[in-house]
Amino acid sequence: IVLQAVDSLDLRGGGRVSAVIGVPLRNLQQRRDVVNFAQIAPVAALRALLELIAMVPLEKVIEALGEWSENPTFDQLSAAVDQVLAAGASNDEAVAVLAFAIVEGFPAAGHCRRLLAEREQFELPDLPEATVASSLLSPKQTDPRIREQRRVRREEEKQRKKGPSSARPPRPGKTKGTEEAPRISARADAAQSNVKNTPVQRRRTMVFTPVELERFDPAHALVGTIVLVEVPFDAVDPDLPEVQSKERPALIVAASPDAILIRAIYSNPSPTRSTFQSWRRHGFDHPSYIDDVRIALLGVPVESLKRLGRLSDQEWNAQF
Repeated sequence: IVLQAVDSLDLRGGGRVSAVIGVPLRNLQQRRDVVNFAQIAPVAALRALLELIAMVPLEKVIEALGEWSENPTFDQLSAAVDQVLAAGASNDEAVAVLAFAIVEGFPAAGHCRRLLAEREQFELPDLPEATVASSLLSPKQTDPRIREQRRVRREEEKQRKKGPSSARPPRPGKTKGTEEAPRISARADAAQSNVKNTPVQRRRTMVFTPVELERFDPAHALVGTIVLVEVPFDAVDPDLPEVQSKERPALIVAASPDAILIRAIYSNPSPTRSTFQSWRRHGFDHPSYIDDVRIALLGVPVESLKRLGRLSDQEWNAQF
């Protein structure tokens, strides 16, 4: 199931998957060594692959839970998993769903841990210890031909730098009555040079999972826009179970024609939130905090969103 999932990804060089995720997954496609991938792959790559495997069976579990999908009891979750297994899902897919819910901190994460611990068919095999040979103990051997090629390139580079362009031109003599004109021209040339050499700051790329990239476009025109939207709660308030969301400001980090991926902005800090640095410029009347968690809002009327402002590229890069 792991190889089937990774083979479904297009990880060619032109893709938008970050290197920390794309390179390990591409290596897995080529080498087919699942154990080695599980031992040494970065956590970001492991989580991306886990999400990819879990998405389809997770939707089936949510459908089986029905109205209890937000915060099911242990018995409700157990029955839903059994229903999905009976419909043809594999034990591996069930394990992926439970593990994904634990990693993402779903309200039923505790029930998922209990299911993994109690059901024998969900028991995971132990991974062998990874042995990594240290390159520090044995010096790297370089082919003599490669060393010679490098030496020749270094010599050519030295000769190129010593070329005629580096020679200082003769100093022109001063001519009475024409001193000011060259001086003004020199200042203009220097100003033009500074304009040409000033780097254009572009928005820093955010790292997304393969599933997010399939659904959303990080280069969408709405990215960087602050909007006012209904943000769902991550848990149900037992005193107000009918209230499941609240209108909040949020930053769009990716979008599609009918959906947006946001990071919500709150008035109170928490371990997963950082200060929203440009809160004052965008009209907030108190310090605010942007959440690290990305939330997908589907079926959103993108064109009619209430917009509060937009981060400049400099503000985006300072924030992220």
